[in-house]
Amino acid sequence: MLYLWLKALHIIAVVCWFAGLFYLPRLFVYHAMSEDQTSRERFQVMERKLYRGIMIPSMIATLLLGIWMIALNPSLFGTGAWLHAKLTLVALLIVYHHMCGAQLKRFARNQNTHSHVFYRWFNEVPVLFLLAIVILVVVKPF
Repeated sequence: MLYLWLKALHIIAVVCWFAGLFYLPRLFVYHAMSEDQTSRERFQVMERKLYRGIMIPSMIATLLLGIWMIALNPSLFGTGAWLHAKLTLVALLIVYHHMCGAQLKRFARNQNTHSHVFYRWFNEVPVLFLLAIVILVVVKPF
């Protein structure tokens, strides 16, 4: 029963983390397009609160709950390479998360060098991670 509660909480944390991963780069798009100081300051506040208040706690909860589930059921590592592939993608997603944090700091210092077009493409990256991770977990193709 504990395992099912952990799984449910893990899925909730993943959804919250991805909500932030989808929304923060979208804020970057609008921030890069903004032309007045008031708008830039507003985006800086929104970006900081989203990153620190939602994304970081959700990422930590996702990781801790996932580790806890694996600790309770280490036999998962023997069910195929899907879990190893998923964990690799999660590691890369953490890198992407920190890249978002680095961009946030550049915006906060008014040192952004990218256009809104760059951020529109940057915003698509988590979609690819989500597709691959969900397929690996549900289909377990290998």
